[in-house]
Amino acid sequence: MLREGARISARRLRWMLPVFFLISLEYVGSARGQQPEDRLYIVSHVDVFPPHADDCVKLLKQFEAESLRDPGVVRFEVLQESLHPNHFTILEVWQSRQAFDAHSAADHTKVFRDKLFPWLGSPYDERFNRLPR
Repeated sequence: MLREGARISARRLRWMLPVFFLISLEYVGSARGQQPEDRLYIVSHVDVFPPHADDCVKLLKQFEAESLRDPGVVRFEVLQESLHPNHFTILEVWQSRQAFDAHSAADHTKVFRDKLFPWLGSPYDERFNRLPR
């Protein structure tokens, strides 16, 4: 139980849970000999106007499939909120910042962002994380 004054806002929790999920998966992987310390963990939130939710699902599935073929990708998953089907979270793990930068410059990433932009109901929110050293 949280003490009074130590409440975590729903917005902050929305960011923390995916990061904890990714890191827990990586610690399991590190037990198998992988090195997660230098990896880049990215959590992005995508909120689109409700009429575009179904189109966004198709676009995100295509983006996920294409991104999983990029060099340096460790994990790439798209989640859709149950109660707000027009809200999505993209969870990414990259071997390095260079691998992510190459992914960002790839044609399929540019096409994804160009198609997504007119549907956005809030700014595309992409946050970079790493394991503490």
